[in-house]
Amino acid sequence: MDHCNIPRLIIAATQSGAGKTTIVTGILANLRRKGFNVQSYKVGPDYIDPGYHSLASGKPGHNLDTWLVPADQLASIFTKTAQNNDLAVIEGVMGLFDGGREGVSSTAAISKLLKAPVVLVLDVKSMGESAAAIAHGFHTYDPDVQLAGVIINRVGSDSHRLMVCKAIERLGIPVLGCIERNNELALPERHLGLTPVTEHYAEEKLDLIADEIGRQINIEQLITLAQTAPELTMETHQPICPIKMPVRIGVAADEAFTFYYPESLDVLIRLGAEIRPFSPLKDPQLPEVDGLILGGGFPEMFVQQLAQNRSMCRSIYEAGKKGMPIYAECGGLMYLTKAISDFTGHSYEMVGLVPAVSKMCSKLQTVGYVEATAIGANLLCHNDEVIRGHEFHFSQMLPDMEEKQFPWAFQFKKVRTGAVYSGGYAAGNILASYLHMHFAGNFQAAKNYLQKCQQFREHLLTGG
Repeated sequence: MDHCNIPRLIIAATQSGAGKTTIVTGILANLRRKGFNVQSYKVGPDYIDPGYHSLASGKPGHNLDTWLVPADQLASIFTKTAQNNDLAVIEGVMGLFDGGREGVSSTAAISKLLKAPVVLVLDVKSMGESAAAIAHGFHTYDPDVQLAGVIINRVGSDSHRLMVCKAIERLGIPVLGCIERNNELALPERHLGLTPVTEHYAEEKLDLIADEIGRQINIEQLITLAQTAPELTMETHQPICPIKMPVRIGVAADEAFTFYYPESLDVLIRLGAEIRPFSPLKDPQLPEVDGLILGGGFPEMFVQQLAQNRSMCRSIYEAGKKGMPIYAECGGLMYLTKAISDFTGHSYEMVGLVPAVSKMCSKLQTVGYVEATAIGANLLCHNDEVIRGHEFHFSQMLPDMEEKQFPWAFQFKKVRTGAVYSGGYAAGNILASYLHMHFAGNFQAAKNYLQKCQQFREHLLTGG
């Protein structure tokens, strides 16, 4: 067991929408400007916020989620990815104490796991000294959470700033920054939250955010605070035993398919996979691969371009019909269906491997952590095996055939409500569903998938 010193801090908030992502993005950009090698993290399963982190820090962001990955493995992922950096900045999820059922994977839980000091973002629009009462409540609610300071956001005037700061400082809680109300700092949003950085001119916005955050937050105080974090213990885990034959995995990666956890793909690499990115939007056909992964993203926003690239649709369709293992999550599932009906009701032809259509809806269909029990053996697991994951989608998959005849992949159970329903598609070497999962929390599923890819490669090499 080794020990490592990793300067680190968590930027949390009282609730969603308080401005965490904008503030963290600005902090990361300023640290980078100062020459710091900084690594960012996002608490929870969110894919979009780490994209802004990456733009600001110059390197991929990682997720910290104890529902998707067991706590001991998550701590190891953190120390492995953070130890060669000058500083780690972790963005919380929702409010400080919010998470799954009974607070699973809340920012508070992650702060205690990583022994990291917490800075609380307080949105003070439409409030004065009441902000101090809120800060006091968050400071005392859980004594094991080290709330080390606050950042005041959306201050309306100098008198407003003085009123709030004096009230909070009387409690002995340091105020580490005051950010003026400025709509220009808001990051663009749409139906799944913030718009991914790949879809707009984010670099111009980043410069503005970095300038304003650098001016209004005491970055040097944040650095000093991060350096107070205690040493962490690094556990030495047994290396993963790779599969006997390396395999080539095609991973859909472009503006339409962006939702991947870097450490999840790293598990595949450690098991013996070579990752070969490709673009369903732009490439005419698949690269030479032994299996496919189609991650989540926003195919509905690029549906016309995806539909027009018929050669790629045919290439994927033919690969699936030949038995190539294909694993698809959420947006990947939508792409594999016969068609996507967009928000206006217009239908666009897709790959057609899944006998269903995808329909965009005006309201969110589901969000939250789930347990997925396999209905029969599939590409990842055995019959009745359970995988943890999460769902977040505005679309519905509408099967062509009767409910009882459709080859559902999983029986889903919502963690928060206990609601049970069938979902996804599993037939042969194709597994597609709305489930987002993490291979770091499902090593055997990753190995099962790669073994299927290996069998497919062996079959082709032997001319079977």
